[in-house]
Amino acid sequence: MQYRPFHCRALKRVHSRHVALTDQAKAWCLATGIALMTPALAAQPNSSPIRAAASDQAQTATTPEGLLAQCNGPDHSVPLGARPAQAWRQLTAQAAWLNARTLRVGAAVQATAVAQWRLAHGQGLPEHLRIGEVLDPSVHTWSLQQGPDLQVFGDSALATSHLGRGQVLSLPNRADLSDAALRRLHAGPQALLGLDAHGRVVVAERLQLAQALDDLYAQAAAATELGVRLKQPAATEWTLWAPTARAVWVCVHGPKGADATELVPAEQDQASGIWHARLPRDLRGHTYRYLVDVFVADGGWVRNRVTDPYSVSLTANSQHSWVGDLADPALAPAGWVGHRRPAAPAHAVDMMISELHVRDFSAGDRSVPQALRGKYRAFTQTHSDGMKHLRRMAQAGLRDVHLLPVFDLATVPETGCSSPDERALRAAPADSPQQQALVQAMAGRDCYNWGYDPWHFNAPEGSFATDAHDPAVRIRELRQMVMALHRLGLRVGMDVVYNHMSASGQDPRSVLDRIVPGYYHRLNARGEVERSTCCDNTATEHRMMRRLMIDSVVLWVRHHAIDSFRFDLMGHQPREAMEALQAAVNQAAGRFVPLIGEGWNFGEIADGARFVQASQLSLPGSGIGTFSDRLRDAARGTRHGDDVTTTVSRKGWLNGAQGHDLAEAADLIRAGLAGSLQDMPLTLQSGQTVMARDLPYSGQPAGYVREPGEVVNYVENHDNPTLFDLNAFKLPLETGAQERAQIQVLGSALVAWSQGVAYWHAGQEILRSKSMDLNSFDSGDWFNRLDWTLRDNGFAAGLPPGQDSRAFWPVMAPRLTQAHIKPTPEVIRFSRDAHLDLLRVRASTPLLRLPTAQAIRERLSFPGTGPGSRADLIAVRVAAKGWPGSVHGAVLTVFNASAEPGHLVLKPHEAAAWVLHPVLASPAAADRRLRSQARWVAAESRIEVPPRSAVVFVAP
Repeated sequence: MQYRPFHCRALKRVHSRHVALTDQAKAWCLATGIALMTPALAAQPNSSPIRAAASDQAQTATTPEGLLAQCNGPDHSVPLGARPAQAWRQLTAQAAWLNARTLRVGAAVQATAVAQWRLAHGQGLPEHLRIGEVLDPSVHTWSLQQGPDLQVFGDSALATSHLGRGQVLSLPNRADLSDAALRRLHAGPQALLGLDAHGRVVVAERLQLAQALDDLYAQAAAATELGVRLKQPAATEWTLWAPTARAVWVCVHGPKGADATELVPAEQDQASGIWHARLPRDLRGHTYRYLVDVFVADGGWVRNRVTDPYSVSLTANSQHSWVGDLADPALAPAGWVGHRRPAAPAHAVDMMISELHVRDFSAGDRSVPQALRGKYRAFTQTHSDGMKHLRRMAQAGLRDVHLLPVFDLATVPETGCSSPDERALRAAPADSPQQQALVQAMAGRDCYNWGYDPWHFNAPEGSFATDAHDPAVRIRELRQMVMALHRLGLRVGMDVVYNHMSASGQDPRSVLDRIVPGYYHRLNARGEVERSTCCDNTATEHRMMRRLMIDSVVLWVRHHAIDSFRFDLMGHQPREAMEALQAAVNQAAGRFVPLIGEGWNFGEIADGARFVQASQLSLPGSGIGTFSDRLRDAARGTRHGDDVTTTVSRKGWLNGAQGHDLAEAADLIRAGLAGSLQDMPLTLQSGQTVMARDLPYSGQPAGYVREPGEVVNYVENHDNPTLFDLNAFKLPLETGAQERAQIQVLGSALVAWSQGVAYWHAGQEILRSKSMDLNSFDSGDWFNRLDWTLRDNGFAAGLPPGQDSRAFWPVMAPRLTQAHIKPTPEVIRFSRDAHLDLLRVRASTPLLRLPTAQAIRERLSFPGTGPGSRADLIAVRVAAKGWPGSVHGAVLTVFNASAEPGHLVLKPHEAAAWVLHPVLASPAAADRRLRSQARWVAAESRIEVPPRSAVVFVAP
C-alpha cells in the first residue's frame, strides 16, 4: 500500500523517508492487545541444569505432576527463581556477536575508562553484577582480546551496523572454548563487561546473539522438518529449534485441547539446537503445547508454555497446536486430490488480480446461508450473488484472486465474535458519527480485522471456519474455498506477513520470542525490538527466521494449492531470502509461483542499512514484482501523510490536476503505462527526451524495473481510501455519479491496459466506497461491506471511525450528504459492466501485456507528446511486428481525463486503418458513447474520443 494507515499492520512508507510511529498507531496496538512495549513478567528461569537457589515452586514444577499442572494451568509462564537484580534488568544490549567467537561493541558505549574487556556468563551474573564495583568472584568470565577489522566480517558486520563502529573483540583460541562450550555459553545470561584498572565494572552490556546462533547452529537451517510428524507404523515425533533452552517437554493434550494427561521430555541435538521428542503411538487429532525453560533478559529463568511456531492447525483462539498430517485423506474435501488447477501464468504480466478479504466477500451476502457468511465455505455456494459476480469477472478475464491474510491471526475472536445492530447502523443519518461509535464500541470483540497481525504462519485462521474448535475443519474448509475458486478458473494468491509478529517478549501471543529469546526479532542499538512496521519486526536476515518464512510458503503451496503470494512490507526482508524463497516454491509447486510485494524502503533497514533489501530499487533483475506508487500517485493525486487541506487540493491526473502538476502526472503515467522500465525513452511535455530512470518521482526514478513482470500497477487496494472515496474529496462537489463512474473506469483502465502486473481491489469495479474511511483495518463489516446485488456501493454510511479520520470529518460530512454523489444501482451496474469490458480487452489483446522489456522498447510509443501536446490526453501505440498470438497489427490506447471530448492528430507513421476494439464496438459494450464518439477520421489523421474515457483502437 502507499498511504500508510496507522495500525500495526501498515505503518509503512511509499518512499525512502523515515516513518515515525504515531500516537494513533500506539493507541490502536494497545487497544487490540498487540504489544508495542513488551510486557515483562515478574521473573524467569536460569541456565544451569540444577539451580541451587531455585524456589520451592520451581522444584515442585520439575516433578511430573507439577509439569502437568503447568501444561493445564492458567499461566503461560512460570518463574523458576528470583528475579535478577535491578542493575541487570536495566542493562541495554549495545554489543552484538559477529560470529561464534567475535563481537562488536556499540559506538555509544562509553569505554574510555576500560582497561580490559571480559565476557561474563553463568547463573550468578544477574544477581551479582554491580556497576562501579569489583565483580563477584563467583561469576565466570573469559578475557577478550582485540579482534580483526570489521570489514572482514562482511554480511555479519552489515547486519549489526545499527550499533555503530565500536571496538571488535574476540575470545581467545583455547581448547576449552570448543563449539560445544560456546553453545553452552548461550544457554543462560551473558554480558560484555569493561573493567577499569582496579577491576571495577565500568561498562556492562548484554549481547545481541543472533549472529552467534547462526554461526553455531548453521546446520539447523538445513535440518529436517520442524514441528510435528506422524511416522509409520505408529509414532508421533516433535522437533523444536530452541538452542538456548535448558529443557523442553511436550504436553500431550487430548483432541480439541482437552487437558494434558501425558508429558514427553525432549532431548537436544547439540549440533543443531533442535529438541526431539517421540511417542510410539499415532496421536493424530490430539493437540499439544511445549514447556520451554529459557533465560529471559529482564526476568531471569522462566518456563514458558507455548504453542508450536510450525503449527499446521490449532484449536480455537490458537490455544493448542494440533497433531496431524496434511496429506491425510481425511483432510481432503471431496474432489481435492488431483483437482484441476488453473495453469500457472506463462509470465507474471499474465496475472490480472483482484484483492479480496475472505470476510468482506460474503459477510453481507444474503444469498449465502447465515452460517457460512464471512467463512471459507461461502465460496462453495456456487449460486450466491458473490460467486456469480466472481464468475462474470473470471469469464471476462480476471485471472487471480489474492486473499488478504488467511493464516492464523491474533485480533479476531475465533469464537463468540459479534457485530453491531445493523438496524441501528442503517437508521443513522449519512453524516452521523453514530455508526462509527457503534462499530468502535465493539471493535475489540467483533468479527472483523484485515489480519496483518500474525500469530502462527502455517495454520489457517479459525474465524473463517464454521467450527474453530476442531483444527481439522479449518483445513478442509480452506481447501474447499481454494478449490471453488480454481473451478472458476481463478488462481488463488495469498497475502503473507513475515515482516512482523503480533507480539514479542513474554506476551502470551509471542510464539517465537518465548522459545528463543532475542533471536527472531530485529533489534535496535539498545537491544529493543524494532517496530518500524508498527508491530514487532522479525529478522528474516537470521537463518532460522528466513527458514521459517521459506518453509511456510512452501507448505501453503504444497499442501493448500496456493498459486502466488503477495508479501506485506517485503522491503523489510533481504533480496537473497526472497530469491531463495522463489526457487523453493517453484520447486515445491513444480511450476512458476509469482511473487509480488510491497517494496517500500523505510525504517531501520532503509537504503540497505543491514542487508540488500527486497525493495523497489533493490529488486530489479530478480523477477519479483513490487507495487508502484508512481502511476498510483500520479493518477490519484494524494500522497502519504497529506493533511485535510492537501488531500482535497492535491489533484491527480484523474481528478483535476492543472498546469505543471498535470504535465508532471502525465509523464509519470506514461512511464507506468510502459511498465516502469528503467530504460524506456520518454518525450516529456517540455520536449526533452529522457530515459524513465531519469524522470524523477519524489527523489526516486520513475522507471525502476528491468522487466515488466517486476512492477505491479494499481490505483486502489485495501489500504487507505478507495478511488471512489478519494474522488469524493477531490472532484468538484457538483460532479454527478455517472461522471464519477466514468472516472473510476478510466482509473481502472490505466491499470488493466498498462504493461506489467495488473492489480484491482475487490469492489473497485462496483464503485466501492468505505464512506470515505481513511483506514478501515478495524472498521468492521459496516464500513468494509460489499453489496454484490449492486444496490449500494457503501457511500454515505456515516462518518468513518475517528481514530484516523476525525480531523477530516468537517470535509467528509457535507460530501456524505450529497445525494447526487451516491451512485444508483444503474450507475453501479454500468461501472461493473464497463470493468468487465476492460478485462475482456486485456485478456484478448496480448500486446497490452508484453512479457519482456525488449519487446516493449521495440513496439511501444507515445503519440502526441512533446511541446504543445495535451497532458490530459495520453495515447499509447503498440505495434505487433510479428508478436506471437496477436490478431492485430497494432493497438492504440487512448486515455482522456478531460471533461471535454479529446482528439489527437497522428503522424504519418502512426496512422493506420484504426477501428474500435471489437469488445468496445460490440452492441453489448457498457459504455455506449464509444460506438458513436470514438472514431478514426482518416482524412484528417485524427483520433477522437469522448470525455473521461478509455478507448482501444486496433489496426490490421
